[in-house]
Amino acid sequence: MRRTYADLHLCANTNDVSQFTRLAKKASTLGYGLIATPFPSWTNEQQVRQIREICAEVGLDFAARVDLVPRTPEELLKELRRVRRGFELVAVMCFSKAVGRQAAKDRRVDLLNFPQPDFRKVFFDAAEAELASSCMASLEVDLKPLLVLEKTPRIRLLSMLKREVETAIDFHVPIVASSGVSEELLMRKPLELACLGSLAGLCDSAGIDAVSKNSVALVTRNREKLDWRFVAPGIRVIRRGKDC
Repeated sequence: MRRTYADLHLCANTNDVSQFTRLAKKASTLGYGLIATPFPSWTNEQQVRQIREICAEVGLDFAARVDLVPRTPEELLKELRRVRRGFELVAVMCFSKAVGRQAAKDRRVDLLNFPQPDFRKVFFDAAEAELASSCMASLEVDLKPLLVLEKTPRIRLLSMLKREVETAIDFHVPIVASSGVSEELLMRKPLELACLGSLAGLCDSAGIDAVSKNSVALVTRNREKLDWRFVAPGIRVIRRGKDC
């Protein structure tokens, strides 16, 4: 069966239709079948529909995503209550340990993203991995920094990414490799992203799964949950009526 390749963090400006169209066309040309782009949490359905139609015209499946950047666990909980039903993917940018732990143990969170400056104190560790494993959250690794950083900062980043990837693998946490880019010049083919993932400690098959199988499965699972017929895992409404 042919793989569907996905970039779940193509950071296009959804308010700039011409720019998004260029990036969508480039993604299709590079071989992607599915992309996701973050919207502001207050986005309306009409704007999402417009972006989805642009993707359909170039042969792409599209998933609407929101990136939450809470400062405290309480703020995260408040935002999750507000946005969970409005987006196919909910990612949390973990800039603090407290937020990372709360996000990892909340089933409404799909992607844990630890933003990658040239050095940082907050990283994905065993505590978050254990929580994420039981709550079916995935670790998202944005590969843009590997393209733009140089020398010592890149070395430090690679060391940290390898540690995070090893931790995720040890606890059976799915890994999603995304580009995190917003410019055409930085976009790469799916297998090139997989190769970048290998620098972070992913073997060949795991790197390919990180840009295909893991990403697609996450979107598919969430679309099932957002369907009105979904009740709980394994339970769906087949028919409604007085005779049921």
